[in-house]
Amino acid sequence: MTSPAVSSRDLPHPARDEIRLEGVLHALSDPMRLRVVRELAGASSELSCSHFDLPVTKSTTTHHFRVLRESGVIRQVYRGTAKMNGLRRDDLDGLFPGLLDALLGAAARQAARLGE
Repeated sequence: MTSPAVSSRDLPHPARDEIRLEGVLHALSDPMRLRVVRELAGASSELSCSHFDLPVTKSTTTHHFRVLRESGVIRQVYRGTAKMNGLRRDDLDGLFPGLLDALLGAAARQAARLGE
C-alpha cells in the first residue's frame, strides 16, 4: 500500500504536541513577526501574505512567515494562488493558557506607549 502523494504546495507544520514554548517565544521576539501575529489576532479570518505591508524585503518577509509557521504560531495554506495565514490560537491557548493574550496585551501597551 502506498501513501498518497504530498503536494509540493503543502507546507510543513508542527503537530500540536510538537510545539515548544521556546520556539513560540523566539518567533514572537522579532518585531516584524509580532506585528504579523497582532494583525492575525485582530482579523476575523485568514489573511494572505500580500495583506501585510512589512518594511522589509520580500525574502525577509518570507523568512518571518516561515519562522512563525515552523514554530507553530501560524498555519499557512494555499487557497488558489494565495498563501493564507491564520493564527493557531486554539493550539497555543491549549498548550500555554494565557500566554498569547498576555503577549498580545503587552505588545498593544508597548505600541501605545511608543506611538506605533
